[in-house]
Amino acid sequence: MSTSPASPAPTQLRLIIEAADFDEAATFFRDVLGMPEQPAFATTGDDRVAILHAGSATIEIASTQHVRNIDEIEGAPPATGPTLRLALEVADTGRAVEVATAAGSRLIAPPVETPFRSLNARVQGPAGWQVTFFQELEPLETRSRREGFHTDDTRPG
Repeated sequence: MSTSPASPAPTQLRLIIEAADFDEAATFFRDVLGMPEQPAFATTGDDRVAILHAGSATIEIASTQHVRNIDEIEGAPPATGPTLRLALEVADTGRAVEVATAAGSRLIAPPVETPFRSLNARVQGPAGWQVTFFQELEPLETRSRREGFHTDDTRPG
């Protein structure tokens, strides 16, 4: 399948795994499987997230509280029960939403600038999957210096 200049070709696939036992999931993927962790934004307490590199893809392990916080930030209603949700990095979130909704996807949450410096929107994709489009607004090196960005082992309690 070829892409045209008007298509929202993703540059990254991120599979978000909501983990009730965050430490168990993070330990397995990060420490057992050796997937390097990049700095990611989370607040305090039970809001925890680890973005782990898996070659040309990333796996994001998120606590239930973090998933709820993202739902609130994106303006999306909370899902019932644990879910898998796709997050696709795109060059233009607005355009990706236009293309997805024109193809029949239902808009769940319109584009919003997040505190972790991306432009996010969410649609209801095929087979019930929720798809978040995200457009990074600044490089990881710059975001990593902002307040709130840490690896899980260095974040404040």
